[in-house]
Amino acid sequence: MRLFCILLMVGTIFSSDVRGRAELVNGIAVIVNDAIVTYQDVKESVAPGLELLMRQYRTQPQVLEQKVNEAERDGTEQLVERQLILHDFKTAGYNLPESIIDDEIQDRIRARYGDRMTLTKTLQAQGITYETFRQQVREQFIISVLRSKNISSAVIISPHKIETHYVQHQDDFKVEDQVKLRMIVLNRASSDDAGTTKKLAQEILAKIEEGASFAEMATIHSEGSQSKQGGDWGWVERSVLRKEIADVAFQLKAGQRSGVIETPEAYYIMLVEDRRPSHTKSLGEVREEIEKALLVQERARLQKKWIERLKNKSFVRYF
Repeated sequence: MRLFCILLMVGTIFSSDVRGRAELVNGIAVIVNDAIVTYQDVKESVAPGLELLMRQYRTQPQVLEQKVNEAERDGTEQLVERQLILHDFKTAGYNLPESIIDDEIQDRIRARYGDRMTLTKTLQAQGITYETFRQQVREQFIISVLRSKNISSAVIISPHKIETHYVQHQDDFKVEDQVKLRMIVLNRASSDDAGTTKKLAQEILAKIEEGASFAEMATIHSEGSQSKQGGDWGWVERSVLRKEIADVAFQLKAGQRSGVIETPEAYYIMLVEDRRPSHTKSLGEVREEIEKALLVQERARLQKKWIERLKNKSFVRYF
């Protein structure tokens, strides 16, 4: 009955004046069975990611427009999938005792809010009623359970699949020449006309040459992000470092130190603790990585098939 009313409402659009027709059409993005997805729903669903897109592509308006359109398409499809799953739950005859939702809400209160009063204040600040919150929790629980039932439990990645993927994607596991690097960084001040920062770098290097621990000197003096780790950068490839630093680092042998390296922004002292040549990671090193990637791919494939099945037995109309 509700679907009939929706279609009747949509039908009236075409008998209204031009302005009224445009306003109504622009309000409806998709009809999914007896539910409506509005353009406002889509905008709200993608809003959290739009600020990031604006920052990333603010100087590329055409790319930004493309990315926003893609986000809106993806957001629309996610809302359609949500309604398809909820409709499947409703028509399949599943039973969900309300006590389960009560328990779920209590778990969320303990994990996220601490107590009921804090939850109430948070909902009021967001302009959400408790009844709306409860319905959101209920729908999220239903979607999670059905998704787990139709996807997660069915995924198994065999050792053969992992080995085959490894053989077919050898280039993905190639590693460039690497050095195990420690580095002391002293930032240059714009007012350092007397070269005091360079003198400090030379004094630190002299202490290291006299036997002071490189890691200890890095912890005390370095202004780099790894200072608390004794200047330890771990294993790095040439592409990680700026060119003038990389050129020196990859000329040093294991156990060798650099002198004071001067750049427009800072002074550097490096210790190469070890080196290893370019190589392809072994299957043992990347087995877990491959399994995770294949799990993601397989879940995506099963999700797509499941949603296609739901669509095939549903009424879905895009506007």
